[in-house]
Amino acid sequence: MKDKVVIITGATSGIGKACAEVFGKHGSKVVITGRKKEALDTAKADLQALGIEVLALQADVSKESDNKYLVSETLKKFGKIDVLINNAGISMRALFEDLDLKVMHQVMDINFYGAVYATKYALPHLIASKGSVVGVSSIAGFRGLPARAGYSASKFALQGFLEVLRTEMLPKGVHVLTAAPGFTASNIRVTALTKDGTAQAESPRDEQKMMSAEECASHIYKAVVKRKKFLILTTQGKLTVLLNKLFPSFMDKIVYKAMAKEPDSPLPPL
Repeated sequence: MKDKVVIITGATSGIGKACAEVFGKHGSKVVITGRKKEALDTAKADLQALGIEVLALQADVSKESDNKYLVSETLKKFGKIDVLINNAGISMRALFEDLDLKVMHQVMDINFYGAVYATKYALPHLIASKGSVVGVSSIAGFRGLPARAGYSASKFALQGFLEVLRTEMLPKGVHVLTAAPGFTASNIRVTALTKDGTAQAESPRDEQKMMSAEECASHIYKAVVKRKKFLILTTQGKLTVLLNKLFPSFMDKIVYKAMAKEPDSPLPPL
């Protein structure tokens, strides 16, 4: 990845920032985005302190025009694009019957359409470089999680889009990776939306027991280098995907009970 130009959306914290660090440490030139200028400036300074060449662009992936700007500014600075990591994402927690549909739209706009927009504008340049498109999905893109209707739907949609893209790009030589972390320590649960669109404010899960963002990013880096098609992380995640294929009805109950154990879970006991 030395001297490769790598765009990472939503890279001010968590998996995105960790990806910027690991690619940058291997010699890549990284382009990071974020909606909040203060967080973006902090992430940029942290990366530069590690000796990483970084271009930081304030952008909202849910806006098509911001993605066009992201690609044009990257080309102005570096002249090419080798890797696009569609990482920007937001979660939610509420029963669908209680959910304000504006939350569903917001989650889809960021998690799904954000990846679609960024990929659309970067794709001609990725075809030229025979580069990589990465979609940071989730185990929730293989197995729907109760009280996460918007989040799971966005990740299922993302995976369908990536599968189509991977197939269409066969003659073009573009690598497409679907990366599905299990529960990973990050602030995504802190910023997760509740039924009315307000932020959850604190994680309902024990972040200390999860895979670190740095470990997750290391796996993503290796998968890009090896041009893998799928990356499913954590033992729990791999088991969930496998068992859901084999025993879907059984997994309905298992997943329900597991998610119902979260503090302040909106799920009533079975």
